[in-house]
Amino acid sequence: MLDAAQTLPAAAGVGYKPQHFADILKDAGDVRWLEIHAENYMGDGGRPLAQLRHLAEEFAISVHGVGLSIGGEGALDRDHLARLKHLVGWLNPASFSEHLAWSTHDSHFYNDLLPLPYTDATLARVCDHINQVQDTIGRRMLLENPSSYLAFAESTWSEPEFLAEITRRTGCGLLLDVNNVFVSATNLDFSPQGYIDAFALDQVGEIHLGGHDEDEDDHGKPLLIDSHGAEVVDPVWALLDYTLAKSGPKPVLVEWDTDVPEWPVLAAEAARAATALERIPA
Repeated sequence: MLDAAQTLPAAAGVGYKPQHFADILKDAGDVRWLEIHAENYMGDGGRPLAQLRHLAEEFAISVHGVGLSIGGEGALDRDHLARLKHLVGWLNPASFSEHLAWSTHDSHFYNDLLPLPYTDATLARVCDHINQVQDTIGRRMLLENPSSYLAFAESTWSEPEFLAEITRRTGCGLLLDVNNVFVSATNLDFSPQGYIDAFALDQVGEIHLGGHDEDEDDHGKPLLIDSHGAEVVDPVWALLDYTLAKSGPKPVLVEWDTDVPEWPVLAAEAARAATALERIPA
């Protein structure tokens, strides 16, 4: 299997949106790679695929899946896997990643990434699914840590330990979303720096940043919602600095999936990520 962590540049990237196509080709600024959502490019043709083929000639491309339901109790959707295999086959992306979450039950698909209890049974199921994905697409995948809003009483593993054990059993890598860490730490009242200290940073092939929304729970305590619809806040930038100081340079992506801004706003976020990377010794 290919080691995806060796093919993405340790530079700033952004989640690609079609409305930015012309702007990116005209002046990409500090952006050196792009990420797409796999499910948006599983068709047979048309403008989206034509634009993607063109961009792939200029930029490294990362494919980020949101629909495999890696943590689901049922079997993986073989048709979905076949479409993913076809996309990865012709695009030959620098990286493929998915989420530690579930989004299907029986024949129902939920438009959300739902959390898992960290138990031995869940661990075995997730590892089986990851092995199936990697065998199907013929390359190493990365697994992303979730944003959490509750904790399961039955969990017997901490999240960093659970993810590290998955990498040990399957050979997959990790995608570290530092905004997810900050959101989960705020919602569940733990130290985000402590989480990073416990994380298997040597297995990280990609780092994500994104915006979140602020709310309150029923008791008036802060509740953060991972929305990907705003600028990255200063505490998350600080957590990125903390992470990079421990991990060394990594590919860093800015995600902005809702209320998508004009290109200069997103490019400015990428420039800030590039600056953070420049401060880290190679």
